[in-house]
Amino acid sequence: MKKEEKTTGTLENILMNADASSAAKYLSENQESLVSGERFFSSTFKKVARQKGIRLQNVFLAADISEGYGYKLISQEKHTRQRDTVLRLLLGAHCTLKEAQTLLKLYGMSELYARIPRDAVLIIAFNTGMYEVEDVNELLLQHGMEPLKPAKTSE
Repeated sequence: MKKEEKTTGTLENILMNADASSAAKYLSENQESLVSGERFFSSTFKKVARQKGIRLQNVFLAADISEGYGYKLISQEKHTRQRDTVLRLLLGAHCTLKEAQTLLKLYGMSELYARIPRDAVLIIAFNTGMYEVEDVNELLLQHGMEPLKPAKTSE
């Protein structure tokens, strides 16, 4: 029988009361809830898109990222330092704010931060289900902020 996956909050609460001697126990008892493999971003991103019924080709189209480059980013064959490129992918996959924050972390990027004005506007976009890059860019421009930069495929 498969154990039910625990939330990140539950896992964090368990770890708050753990000491070094309980690491092995934590790892074995929570194996079903832990991310496995080397490509955490890739597997999590694909899972999110699959749960929403969105094909990766449609994600790339919505994000205005070429399919070839998009697949390389998702599979982590290529890595970008452009946070806007990853944000475009997350919008294209219709990520919730929570999913976006998790995926940004897994990609090695900083999460959206409420004290940064541009990030605050992006948080609002994710929270309200504004997934069209053009709409998000228009909202950013309305508030005097830089729109999401196009993906640079030469990184």
